[in-house]
Amino acid sequence: MKRWKNLMFLLLAFMVSADAQTATKVAENIDTYMIGEDTLKLHFFGHASLMLEYRNRCIYIDPVNPYADYRLLPKADIILITHEHRDHLDPEAIAAIRKTETVLLANAKAAEKIPGARVIRNGESREFTEIKVTAVPAYNTSKGRKMFHPQGKGNGYVLKMGGKYIYVAGDTEDIPEMKKLGEIAIAFLPVNQPYTMTVEQAAKAAKIIKPEILYPYHYSDTDLAPLLRMLRNSGIEVRIRNMQ
Repeated sequence: MKRWKNLMFLLLAFMVSADAQTATKVAENIDTYMIGEDTLKLHFFGHASLMLEYRNRCIYIDPVNPYADYRLLPKADIILITHEHRDHLDPEAIAAIRKTETVLLANAKAAEKIPGARVIRNGESREFTEIKVTAVPAYNTSKGRKMFHPQGKGNGYVLKMGGKYIYVAGDTEDIPEMKKLGEIAIAFLPVNQPYTMTVEQAAKAAKIIKPEILYPYHYSDTDLAPLLRMLRNSGIEVRIRNMQ
């Protein structure tokens, strides 16, 4: 009996330690950006999974296990799903952060797999208190790769917060629609051909968008050193975070 109690104690201690390590990892992967007098917190979980905190609201983008233990994280006010691929859509992760009043927006194919999700299509917007979400195109253009992300199916998102715009590109190449995005403060661009952009395409896209800050994401094992060189004198601050 005593041995059993000792084993239970060790198991409980291990679980608490694991939770603490996850919480610490989450805390270490945060950047901040001032929007007026308000702080925008950007949480980087991995690959394409992000969370933005603004004025006590939590906005999750493509939450997917195992990039975070979503059971330990704040509940979502808004969840945005770019498309239906498994590295962007995880019903279990969504369930862990969803509450009764959570608004979940997704492209049509992803919405079919998530009960209660609202479809938002390219060009459509939804407004919430102090936050506006606009779905923008995200697709492949290169020969032999268009089947990965066909035009008109998936979403990128532009979030307006306090007069600033944050662009999360989704799975896309350097498409013409990027010229119409307007003034972007922060941009997340994917860099992993054959599914999204080459380093050269990402640099070209960044020079078109001209964000204050660029975060390459969804980059797998891509060498990002050339991207830094290509944008060295562009006026764009490139920040590399663990978003493989």
